[in-house]
Amino acid sequence: MTDNYIVIDDKKIAYTIKKRNRQRQINFIVHQDGTLVVTAPKMCTQKIIVREIQKNQKWIIKHIGNKSQYVTVDVCVINHMKIAMKPIIEAKLLQFNSYYNFTYNRVTIRHQKTRWGSCSSEGNLNFNCKLICLSNELREYIVAHELCHLEEMNHSKQFWYLVEKTIPNYKELRKELKNVKI
Repeated sequence: MTDNYIVIDDKKIAYTIKKRNRQRQINFIVHQDGTLVVTAPKMCTQKIIVREIQKNQKWIIKHIGNKSQYVTVDVCVINHMKIAMKPIIEAKLLQFNSYYNFTYNRVTIRHQKTRWGSCSSEGNLNFNCKLICLSNELREYIVAHELCHLEEMNHSKQFWYLVEKTIPNYKELRKELKNVKI
């Protein structure tokens, strides 16, 4: 991880690069505080990263400019959100797993900046406490999505086939969720 700067529209923008072994493309994330994180494949050069930033500068400026739309939440409130979400998520897991019958280990509710949920290779399921702000339908999609990763640790056709078994309108929900800021 390194801190770098680039000038776009006379604005000096700091960004952090995170290189990952399994990353296949360059992605940009603008956090709530307006910081830019660039995730890139391990072997990607600085020159390529700078070129991608310049190519996507309109998107970057737009999203950094939207940082004032975010609200900072007190740690106490976050803890209450985590506590409130745990039984809701566990009930949804039981509901969907009565169909799938997958085996999972630990279920954790976290305050995450970039993900609604995740599934580890050890079978641990993690969910964002901000799910409390979503509709029941979107929550169900996320729970089923992560549950299906226990069987398929990718987004292959087989994975989406599994999701579709319990969430037939997953494509519409997925599209809707892309428009929700975490």
